[in-house]
Amino acid sequence: MQKIIVITGCSSGIGLVAANDLLRRGYRIFAACRKPQDVVRMDELGFTGIELDLNDRDSVSRAAEQILELSDNRLFALFNNGGYGVYGPLESISREQVEQQFATNLFGTHQLTTLLLPALRASGDARIINTSSVLGLISTPGRGIYAASKYALEAWSDALRMELHGSGIHVSLIEPGPIKSRFTDNVNQTQRNNPVKNPGIAARFTLPPEAILPKLHHALESKKPCLRYPVTIVAHVMTLLRRLLPGWILDRILRGK
Repeated sequence: MQKIIVITGCSSGIGLVAANDLLRRGYRIFAACRKPQDVVRMDELGFTGIELDLNDRDSVSRAAEQILELSDNRLFALFNNGGYGVYGPLESISREQVEQQFATNLFGTHQLTTLLLPALRASGDARIINTSSVLGLISTPGRGIYAASKYALEAWSDALRMELHGSGIHVSLIEPGPIKSRFTDNVNQTQRNNPVKNPGIAARFTLPPEAILPKLHHALESKKPCLRYPVTIVAHVMTLLRRLLPGWILDRILRGK
């Protein structure tokens, strides 16, 4: 029986690369996108397109209902990859922007996952994989709200993993550093005249979205998937520095001065 994987945020970047790769590996892909034209494109690429706006609770409910019907209430994996970033100094960010950031990066993920849990349990050996970020481990000036949403996703994933212990559902986090994709182009900058930019040195360590694939394969296919999968040198280094350095030294490094 062909295994079904739901992937959110499939219009480009990590989501699209993962969908194409896993389709070639024999999985059936339910590719979720926010824009209707992207859903049509997913169907043309050989996936099952699902319209999903994580910032809209009704859209999440409709998408979950469609997924359950098309899968006959049996799923192998859910790859929670959809999300976006709000960048800017904290004092420039409104409450509404904070709510939208968390609605997409956490609340919608929570709602979709809980609605699909019965179908994941039914498979007997299922996987939930969540795309976090190196900014789920450290926070930097101008990226505080995005980092806060990813910190929250990390804590949520840890709790979910422990709550599902013994259920046959494994929960893992993928934590990319700089990845070349449309994510940066789609960042909501609160100060257009002074946008938050990646430091020049980051370009040396930026990898294509394909860099996540070996970690994704392990999370999906290993009998003992890891709890966390850092991707890129930056993610590995920051994971280590966060454990080893006093906070004030790490602050100085992250401030860049």
